[in-house]
Amino acid sequence: MQQLVLDNNSLFSIMNPKSTSAYLFASIRANFIAPEFIKLELEEHKEECLIKSKLSEHEFEIRQKDVEESIKFFESVEYEDFLEKAEELIQDPDDIDFFALALSTNSTIWSNDPHLKEQPLVKVYDTRELLSMFLNNKI
Repeated sequence: MQQLVLDNNSLFSIMNPKSTSAYLFASIRANFIAPEFIKLELEEHKEECLIKSKLSEHEFEIRQKDVEESIKFFESVEYEDFLEKAEELIQDPDDIDFFALALSTNSTIWSNDPHLKEQPLVKVYDTRELLSMFLNNKI
């Protein structure tokens, strides 16, 4: 089964239960992984996620618990040996951990950041590509 590293924006989109990302998250056959710190990022952007999802705070917390139970989280020490390589290939410092985690676990990345596709080592799928793969029974 394919492993998919979730970046911040993918996770934020998944938090809206009516989004295409949430549908994919619940439907595709994949193991979802992410750096541990993504939970803090979600907390920092909680208000924005609440507004976009139109969930109450209580509904959001239930959704967050359910979503987080479906993701395996990794501490940075678990992929630290790949951070230097990631820094060489990725310009945006905010994306280095996601890339390093993908390298260390031989995973692909779910991200809508087009610049992540500019490197040759890790396959990056955006939501549209994942939806197409799902609809064609490829994931």
